[in-house]
Amino acid sequence: MGMPMAKNLHRAGLLHSVWNRSAEKAQALGAELGVPSPASLADFARPLDAVIVCVSADADVRAVIEGMAPGLSKDSLVVDCSTVSADTARWAESFLAERGVRFLDAPVSGGVEGAQKATLAIMCGGSAETFDAAKPVLAAMGKTIEHFGPAGSGQATKATNQIMCAGIIRACAEAMAFAGAHDLPLERVVSTLGAGAGSSWYFVHRAPNMIREAYPAGFRVKLHAKDLGICRDMAARLGVHLPVVDSMLAEYAELIAQGYGDEDISATHRLKQALFKDATGKPKERS
Repeated sequence: MGMPMAKNLHRAGLLHSVWNRSAEKAQALGAELGVPSPASLADFARPLDAVIVCVSADADVRAVIEGMAPGLSKDSLVVDCSTVSADTARWAESFLAERGVRFLDAPVSGGVEGAQKATLAIMCGGSAETFDAAKPVLAAMGKTIEHFGPAGSGQATKATNQIMCAGIIRACAEAMAFAGAHDLPLERVVSTLGAGAGSSWYFVHRAPNMIREAYPAGFRVKLHAKDLGICRDMAARLGVHLPVVDSMLAEYAELIAQGYGDEDISATHRLKQALFKDATGKPKERS
């Protein structure tokens, strides 16, 4: 996600420098785009008015923000596009406010395709003034950009999205395995039902993976499992268990144990196909 987002910032004339925890990746991208790739986070942050962060987990966000802190100037802006907990977003806002730095949590949705096409949906939490300051930068990466409230609100909105994704991809996988077990022409199933009431982005864009039984990473199983763990914990604080989240986490645990954690979440189709194989004793022929 981060690389195509950086390239879109570059196209908009907004990219000054790049940094990555894998130095060779930052150096390669910097050389490609003609921008510096400083060795340290403090040196990276020092000349910047605004910084976009996009990493994998809560601990990574904390480490990056703490590493940048000595180089961040007063009134600069840090925008975190990672998917982490609302608590981490609130920590980041407080930590940076003590240094006179503004913060916006701005997780994104739309997959690798959305990152490449600059059509991401961006969900923001922070002050209205900080959102207004960040919006021109975010517009280089996304198409739908909304403010949902104080720090952490963007992450809570993204958690809502991740619950929806869990239910939708599971239903799509189950439906496609069902269609395959009934020897239907699967390409026509997708083209026809993709125009019907039961359609979704995931069905249109990921059911073809299921037909091919190939699941190139758009949104990795292990990353969605991480996100659903956040959703589970946020719900648990309210004394609630979410059946969709719990069941999807169980399926992802099974996929990860089988070695499929780096595949796209459409790989849950593997488990649905196995249900029919177990019932009949043999796999169905693909149409």
